[in-house]
Amino acid sequence: MSSSNCKSNGKVLTIVMFLICTAGIFYYSWLPSSNLNTETYLPQIIIDWTNEYLNFRTAVPFVILGFLCEVLLESALEYPYNKMIFVHLQTVLICAVIVCAAEAGQFFISDRHPDTMDIFFGIAGGIFGGACALVFKKLNHYFFNKNA
Repeated sequence: MSSSNCKSNGKVLTIVMFLICTAGIFYYSWLPSSNLNTETYLPQIIIDWTNEYLNFRTAVPFVILGFLCEVLLESALEYPYNKMIFVHLQTVLICAVIVCAAEAGQFFISDRHPDTMDIFFGIAGGIFGGACALVFKKLNHYFFNKNA
């Protein structure tokens, strides 16, 4: 398999994972109740943790989303190996739009109410996930592409 074909397959897989993660964010944000006890397929330890840390649980899927955004953006860039560790503005904006849309949808659900702290935690999770992707890229470059 050629190198460009592998990169293309990896990009498609990353896009599919991004879409699944986004769908999951909307699904859990738009449940009729913020209490996840109705979701019987989830392990009890996850249900207990999410019910205890209501705002913090918003950041968890956005860590994954920010990571995937940064991977997609880095693969789309023309120049090799960025010297700075800073998340792209596009990653922050994508996470902000998704978390705002998820919270705005709660206006239309009778027992749900949007929370500005969820927006903050969603964006913070996206930034953290994007920074993790950049750190992994830097470590990969350091350990495997070093001229020794």
